[in-house]
Amino acid sequence: MKRYYGLALILILIDQLTKWVVVQTMTIGQSIEVIPNLLYWTSYRNKGAAWGMLEGQMAFFFIITILVVAGLVYFLHKEVNGYQLLGYSVGLLLAGAIGNFIDRLFRGEVVDFVDTYPFGYNFPIFNVADMALTFGVILMVIGILFEEKLHKERGQS
Repeated sequence: MKRYYGLALILILIDQLTKWVVVQTMTIGQSIEVIPNLLYWTSYRNKGAAWGMLEGQMAFFFIITILVVAGLVYFLHKEVNGYQLLGYSVGLLLAGAIGNFIDRLFRGEVVDFVDTYPFGYNFPIFNVADMALTFGVILMVIGILFEEKLHKERGQS
């Protein structure tokens, strides 16, 4: 259990540190080229959810995030025992949810800065918390699909 909370804590700290650096050293809209035509640090603020959806609905985000975090903690303690992949996915999801929640609570908006152009496509700007959420969902799907089988094959019940 501790390792999953530890993962979440480390990622929350990295998320908040990177956002703090962006806020302290860049102006909104400023962009720094990291890898030409692929990766930039671009200071951006998002008052909504992914891709700016539900902009300005802070009360909604507060309530949903509290419910999601409570559900994840419950799931971690009641269902994840022995299923490491699911445990790590919950740790990632907690980090992402809490990281962006901190921004909404203290800044009234989410700080985004990772600006990518994979294969020339201008992907929406995101942050470390968003990466944690994305990988958390991917791991959870993989865990749900395959970990029960692996668990049984190893002779665990």
